[in-house]
Amino acid sequence: MRKLKNNELGRISVDEFKTVEKTPLIVVLDNIRSLNNIGSVFRTSDAFLIEKIYLCGICATPPNKDIHKTALGATESVAWEYVEDTLTLVEKLKAENVKVLAIEQAVDSTKLDTFYPKKNEKYAIVMGNEVKGVQQEVVNASDFCIEIPQLGTKHSLNISVTTGVVIWDLFQKMGKL
Repeated sequence: MRKLKNNELGRISVDEFKTVEKTPLIVVLDNIRSLNNIGSVFRTSDAFLIEKIYLCGICATPPNKDIHKTALGATESVAWEYVEDTLTLVEKLKAENVKVLAIEQAVDSTKLDTFYPKKNEKYAIVMGNEVKGVQQEVVNASDFCIEIPQLGTKHSLNISVTTGVVIWDLFQKMGKL
């Protein structure tokens, strides 16, 4: 086997990215403090043609050299918007018939491996702060609370890892491969 060179990967341009059909998935970052995590979410969102990222609360916004360090240009391809209050955004998305999934460990949460998105529905995943998680009021307002099953000793995964796992899972369940 030979590793492929970047010019052999057949990737689309930023202009093409903006015009192609997107995965019906929105990412909401709820008070993410790490600029590297934000950049990583941009890069993952680019890889899976995510429709939009909302940066809420204390989240930094592009242009920022620390976000760029991990986004590697994805801030130019993926649509994004800053919104001060996550709860207000969640209520707006729900009014637009977007199903909101808080990604959080909670009583009566649905395990990610048992959640199947419905065809022709648009979803927003809410990713929470590295220490406090998704705000309780946002969890309460969400349509579903989705949890990644974990078996080890640690209480959680890094937000960028969690986002990648959730996006990949939903992407493949939506039949985008």
